[in-house]
Amino acid sequence: MTDTTPADASAHRTLVPGTAAFTFVISMAMAGTALAIDTMLPAFPEIRSALDLEADSTAVAGLVTTFLIGQGIGLIPAGLLADRFGRRPVMWGGIGIYILAAIATAAAPTLEVMLATRLLWGLGAAGPRVAATAMIRDSFEGAEMAKQMSTIMAVFLIIPTIAPAIGAGLVGIGSWQLVFWFCAAFGAWVLVMTTRLPATLQSAPVQPTASRSEMSRNIRTVLTTPGSAGYLVAMTGLFASFITYLASSEIIIDEVFGLEEWFPVIFAAFAIVMAAAMIVNRYVVVRVGLDRMMSVMGRGLIVLAVTFVVVALVTDGAPRFSVFFVSISALFVSQQLLTPNINAAAMRPLGSVAGTAAAVFGMIPMIVGSLIGTVIDRAFDGTVTPMAIGMALCAALAVSGLGWARRVAV
Repeated sequence: MTDTTPADASAHRTLVPGTAAFTFVISMAMAGTALAIDTMLPAFPEIRSALDLEADSTAVAGLVTTFLIGQGIGLIPAGLLADRFGRRPVMWGGIGIYILAAIATAAAPTLEVMLATRLLWGLGAAGPRVAATAMIRDSFEGAEMAKQMSTIMAVFLIIPTIAPAIGAGLVGIGSWQLVFWFCAAFGAWVLVMTTRLPATLQSAPVQPTASRSEMSRNIRTVLTTPGSAGYLVAMTGLFASFITYLASSEIIIDEVFGLEEWFPVIFAAFAIVMAAAMIVNRYVVVRVGLDRMMSVMGRGLIVLAVTFVVVALVTDGAPRFSVFFVSISALFVSQQLLTPNINAAAMRPLGSVAGTAAAVFGMIPMIVGSLIGTVIDRAFDGTVTPMAIGMALCAALAVSGLGWARRVAV
């Protein structure tokens, strides 16, 4: 099965790259990741109850991290398959796995089974993520490609503002399993829409699978390029910090602040803060410069992380919510003003192996960062102190990696 499109009678139904419809479908295909995570967060209390877990158990946070680990593992295989068989088959195959895993998660009788199905769910989500990115890369270049990717990222930042409200609404009218059935239904809808996507990989013959030696050589090039290891450490620290918040947010909002019913609104507010920071970065980095921006925001991240630790310690881990909100928001702003710039800096010398580099820089921070975030989340003691200390350690890791990269990068 290849990614070529015959000139047949149905050709007029194919979406044209660059149109609003094409961009919308691609965005929805990639948005499945955010939906699979963020709709589930309000259902954590019901899941704990159904699985006979303690009310303050953090074990359910594994449903977030195993999904992300699965997606991280799936990125490189999905990329190789997309080059071998074409973009659309990988898109459709991944969405198919996504749907089946969502249904299996809804039917899972134990937490252990749910963790296994979430890992599989993440593997499926890697397919549409890789295929959608490859389709954009096939269809656009330069400023137009950046414009298309910016639109898609905007959807990523919009989805977290509404997904928790959807999850809370579903739990309010039925059981927690409705959240997973909703994700399965969303996947089926996206699957139907993506049948109209064009074959963007225009090479007539199927591309041969890269040899093992070539794959190893490309990966070695990425990892040994001066600065790459440092940037990987920096991105891992930033991702781990975000996962620490993502996995712990529900229980902290409930147990520490007693605002469980406000969780969807609070989560949405944090997402809006991140979206605003991303928009600011698009304009500021051009004027300030990439390297200077990373240097300034790296120092800012450390100052803000240490400040959050001080706030947690002087309030015995239970600050006023307004202080907590400002502290986390400030950290999110600094992270959003670092993450895309570190990624851009890391990719600068890797144009000849850009595909492999994208997979490596997506996979390692996602997997290792998720594992670090899980360890920090398990340390929850009824206060925000473990989160604050964990995020500070992640910030130190990120800034150390960034400093290392900038010293050795050419």
